[in-house]
Amino acid sequence: MQKIAILGGTGFIGKQLASRLAKAGWWVRVVSRRREDHRELLVLPTAEVVSVDVHSQDALTKAFAGYDVVVNLVGILNESGSDGAGFRAAHVELAQKVVAACKANSVKHLLHMSALNADAEKGASFYLKTKGEAEDLVHQSGLNVTSFRPSVIFGLQDSFFNRFAGLLRLAPIFPVACPNSKFAPVWVDDVVTAMVNTINNAQHFGKRYNLCGPKVYTLQEIVEYTAALLELKRKIMPLSDETSKKQAQFLDRVPGKPFSMDNYHSLQVDSVCECNDLETLGVQPHTVEGIMPRYFAGRSPRAVYHKYRYLARR
Repeated sequence: MQKIAILGGTGFIGKQLASRLAKAGWWVRVVSRRREDHRELLVLPTAEVVSVDVHSQDALTKAFAGYDVVVNLVGILNESGSDGAGFRAAHVELAQKVVAACKANSVKHLLHMSALNADAEKGASFYLKTKGEAEDLVHQSGLNVTSFRPSVIFGLQDSFFNRFAGLLRLAPIFPVACPNSKFAPVWVDDVVTAMVNTINNAQHFGKRYNLCGPKVYTLQEIVEYTAALLELKRKIMPLSDETSKKQAQFLDRVPGKPFSMDNYHSLQVDSVCECNDLETLGVQPHTVEGIMPRYFAGRSPRAVYHKYRYLARR
């Protein structure tokens, strides 16, 4: 039985990937800082979740011992500070440790999650610069590396559509910062399929793949579509660039950073593919309209009303 270790395996993409691989007969080790918080993965028949300090070189090297393939999905969208140090630790410094741990264990193949527009030199934000630096680092390591550069990823329990859904329920007016920023949202299942199709396949070694959905949307259109799915009548108010920047400056100081200056800078570059590599990887990309309604079904106010009416037998 082949063995694969996944960093970030308890996250949105990682859970899907771990499940897919376990069902396909792989032995999957999910490396996590807090094993006890992710018991749902323990029901997978050929998977284990282990508690590891991923920023400890020794601990990481021990976690990869005996494994054939490693996947690094770790990434953050915001840092606690504002100087890029948090992004560097999560993206670049961790990637260096992953490479060292792979070499120490003669790991055959490293799959690395990057981001569309990642660029160590020209990245528009700390997020994109450090993602670019980490991507370059792993590809120059001498390992057999395949990296993936997706646009925003959507699906059940995503942090994109679901975040907008939560905010839209709070107020009748919804201001949209950077409303004309463009995305080509890609379904998480398509991303996972693309990744699985590259594992231990030499034709994919050294390749960097851009992953996008088949349609491009502005951020304004995405928010409007989410409101329509939830059957919420909301005034979606596009903000000017100046107002968007001021909103980011204010929210950057709010705990949790719902929208930061680094997010604002990232949104200055459209997250779309000039060349979409999904089909090259044997995947026919799915549209947002073909997938999201199934996840939001039963969550609109009308649907909830009818559900309770049925339960009351009225």
